[in-house]
Amino acid sequence: MLELVQVHGYSGTGLNNVIAHSGAPKGSLYFHFPQGKEQLGEQAVVLAGTQFEDMIRGALGSAGPGESAGEIVESVTASLAQLLEGSDFRVGCPVSVVTLEMGAESERLRSACEQAYESWIVPVTEFLMARGHGASVARATASAVVSLVEGAMIVSRARRDVQPLRDAAVTLRTLLDLPADRTSAEA
Repeated sequence: MLELVQVHGYSGTGLNNVIAHSGAPKGSLYFHFPQGKEQLGEQAVVLAGTQFEDMIRGALGSAGPGESAGEIVESVTASLAQLLEGSDFRVGCPVSVVTLEMGAESERLRSACEQAYESWIVPVTEFLMARGHGASVARATASAVVSLVEGAMIVSRARRDVQPLRDAAVTLRTLLDLPADRTSAEA
C-alpha cells in the first residue's frame, strides 16, 4: 500500500489495487487488516514514518565531529532529491499525501501522520540539543526543518524539479549553522 499511496495517493489507491500489487489473496488482506483500507493506510503511514525516521537517525548518527547540521541536512535533501528524480517525480512522501488527502476526514489517519512527523522532529531536536541549543529553540528549529523539507518536496513534485529542495537545503544550512545562542541553552 505504501508504494501505491506514494504514486497514486490514498484516495487513488483501492483495496483491489493493493491486492493486485501485492499478489496476496484477498482473504489474507482482510485477515491482517480487518478494519479495511483505513487500517491499512494507517500502517502504511507508520511504516513510512519509521523509514524516514531511520534515514534521519542514520544521517545524524553518521555525522562526523566536524560536520555541521547544515551539511547533514544537505545530505538528506540530496537523497530525497534522488528519490524524486529517480521516480520521475511520481514518488513523494506518503505521509504528506495522506495528511493532505485525509487529515480532515479521518482522525485515525491524521493521528498516524502526526506521530510520523513527531518521530522525525524528535531526533533533530535531540541532535540540536547535543550541539548546544536549548530545548525550546531546538524543538522549534527541528519542527521548522521538517516542515520546510516536506513543503519543498511537495513543490518539487509540482514543478518536476528538485530546485525547491536545493533551496530548502541552502536556507536550512544557513539557519542550522548559526552558533547556538547561550540564552537558548537555558530554555
